[in-house]
Amino acid sequence: MTFELASLVGFGLAVLAAVLLAVQNLLIRVATDGGDVGDAVVVMMGVNLLFVVPVAVVRHHPAYGLSPVAVGAFAAAGITGLVLGRLCLFAGIEAIGASRTTPILSASTLVAAVLAVLLFSESLTPPHVLGIALIVAGIAVISWATAADSRSTASPRSVGVSLLFPVAAAAFTGVEPILVRIGLDAGTPILAGLAVMMTTAFAGYTGYRCLRGIPFPTLVRNPHARWYAGAGVASTVGLIAYFGAIASAPVVIVVPITHTAPLIVIALSAVLLPSRLEPVTWPLVAAAFVVVVGASLVTLSG
Repeated sequence: MTFELASLVGFGLAVLAAVLLAVQNLLIRVATDGGDVGDAVVVMMGVNLLFVVPVAVVRHHPAYGLSPVAVGAFAAAGITGLVLGRLCLFAGIEAIGASRTTPILSASTLVAAVLAVLLFSESLTPPHVLGIALIVAGIAVISWATAADSRSTASPRSVGVSLLFPVAAAAFTGVEPILVRIGLDAGTPILAGLAVMMTTAFAGYTGYRCLRGIPFPTLVRNPHARWYAGAGVASTVGLIAYFGAIASAPVVIVVPITHTAPLIVIALSAVLLPSRLEPVTWPLVAAAFVVVVGASLVTLSG
């Protein structure tokens, strides 16, 4: 009975994580319609720090399990996933929309699987191969649909460049879990590792902006600030819900649910956003579904 209750809690948390990831990307889509991608990243990082770091400090004091190897791994994961990954993700959302970028981001599971095989001598199983094939096929259809939708307003070259943003986001996001695994294998609790990731990402990116003379985003009289902050809250709570789901329920339940985020993005886009921002077509829906199935296969076979 206790196991069933834990699984039910994990199921609910997985659904919450998927919905909040979708909400985060939709809020970024609205925010970048006139807002700035870099400002969105800074505000989201600030919200992440506000929620996570104090809890990590109190929860794990005084033993944080932070060896030099762990600090280096989590710091690299922060720069790779939370800075470079988010910048490319948000730029992709701004360029081609959340409903197209979010499914392509699922290719991060392909990157992580390939790196795991190369670095940790993990085996490539038939479900892996099938999942990879589905991801590639789904992304190909999304690329075709994006090019078809933009044919009258943009050149093929500009569409291709726009598609590079979500592909790069998937690559950076796929590297992140490999680095996180190195940090966790060194004995660091996940909350402490997240605190290192978020602190390094915030310090690194804001430091870069200071060196370039780029001002901090103001939250006063900024029409986009509420969307930035809302995306930050959604990402933080969604991340906590995801780890809570993993801790409460079997992976075979959690992973397929969290990978439905692209489908949730498409559904919410069709209902809530004007077609000017998010044109949703049936080929896009079918391709996103194929990518979701492929990503779930790759992850569950890991």
